[in-house]
Parts: sequence; structure tokens; C-alpha cells
Amino acid sequence: MPETKESKRGISPKQVSNIKVVVLCVAAATTFWILNALNKEDYTTIVDYPIEFEFDQEQFMAVKPLPSSIEIEINGNGWDLLQKYFQVNVQPFVVELDRPAANDYLLTADVRRSLSEFISPTQLLNLGTDSLKFQIDPIRTIKLTPTLDSTSYSLGKNIRLLSNPTFEPNAITLKGPSSILDLYEGKFPISLDENRIDQNISKNIPLKISKELAEFVTLETEEIKVELEVVAFLEGNKRLKLKKVNFPRSVNLEEEEPIVMMYYLVDERKTDQLKDLEFEAVLNYSRRNKEDSTISIQVSPLPEFLDQVRVEPSSFKLIYGN
Repeated sequence: MPETKESKRGISPKQVSNIKVVVLCVAAATTFWILNALNKEDYTTIVDYPIEFEFDQEQFMAVKPLPSSIEIEINGNGWDLLQKYFQVNVQPFVVELDRPAANDYLLTADVRRSLSEFISPTQLLNLGTDSLKFQIDPIRTIKLTPTLDSTSYSLGKNIRLLSNPTFEPNAITLKGPSSILDLYEGKFPISLDENRIDQNISKNIPLKISKELAEFVTLETEEIKVELEVVAFLEGNKRLKLKKVNFPRSVNLEEEEPIVMMYYLVDERKTDQLKDLEFEAVLNYSRRNKEDSTISIQVSPLPEFLDQVRVEPSSFKLIYGN
């Protein structure tokens, strides 16, 4: 009797053939059952149906992502529901907005009838939400005042701005949705990108929109000219003459023949005027500190073109005689 050849796992070729026949029969039966089931009516399911908003995009802009679907409960043929569930060849339902900026929501009840007709012959049973929320703004064109970003530059040692920066043009034109334009609060920051400035500057700067706002806003002004005028303050010092005012004869300074020095910064344009001035360290007894018997120094005169004025010593101790 001939021996039956077995597979490595102990299954004969005949058994393998039988298993294949069984698998094919089960697959065919399952497929037949599914196809037969899908042809039946009266199935119910919930799907996210795709939607699109239609409005005048030359006059309005969405500043937040618009809803891309609406949850609906539907009833109908199995094939039809399967197609809608997996969105196979499904056309999105178009929501027309005549006045998109009038509200920030749309009641789904307002589109129920048209949506029901659109998905026919599938029947619309329920809507999964009461409203669709969105933010669509009117597009405007405005002019902003350029302002210099104080963090974008630094001045050299003892350098001061002589006046406010000037800009050409003196206004920047911007176009975009109203709520985004409102973020600028009427001003457009200009980045100078200069450090340790020690001379006047005249610089053309290309204008840019921040990455977060670039998709919403367009600049109609591409470049601006910035001019800065600066002045240097020079370090200096002088020995002051001491002048006593309202001193009684019985009151003296604890230190005899003191030396008083004044240290200052002077506007470089005013150095000639400084030469003509005689400075005094004024000690007015009427302004003494009665609690600790000290008196402070007042410098006279004290012109506006001096800065960071200090005197050493700044006060003296008083002694009282008999």
C-alpha cells in the first residue's frame, strides 16, 4: 500500500486541500451575506458629513479654521450609508453665507431642510449639534503709525537721542481681517537692528509681517526709511566754590576748608557755554537737616544741558559754637 506523504507539520496534502475549500466556502458565504445585507433598507448610523462654507472671499476672511463636517444621524440603504460613512465619492454640502460677519454661528436648524434634500435618498434623522461656530471678519485696509521697537537697538556710551525718530513714509498701509488689524492698536513696530549707535542714522528697512499673522495680513507698504539724530554727552568735572547762605556766626562746618568736586555729563554742543559759567556749591543753613545736623549741597547754576550731575561730598556736618 503506498504511503501518504505528510507535510512537515503532520498535515497531509489532502487535508490542506480540504481546508482551502472550507476557507473559500466561508469567504464566499460571508461575501454573499454582506452583499445581501447591504442591499437591504432601514439601516441607521451616525456619520461626519463634509461641509463647505461659501462667501465673498474678496470682502471677508475666516480668521479661525471653519468647520469641515457636521455630525448627522441618517437612515437608508446599506450601500448608501457605507458610502457616506467612508466618504467615497461624496460631494460636500455647501453652506452659503450672505452676511458672514453678522454672526459667529449658524443654527443647524436653518440648513436642515436643504441638507436633507442634498443627501437624498438617505433620510436625515437628527443633527448632532445645534450650531456651527466660525469667525469670519470683513477685510479692511488701514494706515498704521510706525514706531521704533526699543528692543531692536541700543545707544553707545553717553549717547542720547536728540529727538523722536522720523519715518518716510509716515504711515504704513495694511490689509486684512478687522480683528487681526485691531491687534496692532494703530501702531506698526519697526525693528532697527542696530547696536551701540554713536552717530546719526538714515536706514531703509524692508517691512515684514510676523509668521503668526502672515497668512491673514498683507503689507501694501514694502519699505520704510528711518532717521535717528543722536548727541554725545561728554564726561567732565569741576571744583566748586563754597558759598554759605544764612549761616549764624556760631555755626561752622565740621571740616575746615573742604574741597567740593562736581562730576557731570555735558551735551557736546554746549561745551562753549559751559566754559562761561561759574559754579558754586551753595550751603543754605535754612535747608539744614535738624535731626542729624547736616547740610546738603545745591549746585548753582544747574543748566539743562548737564546730565547725571553729582557732587562729592554731597553734604557736611555742622558744629555749633558757644
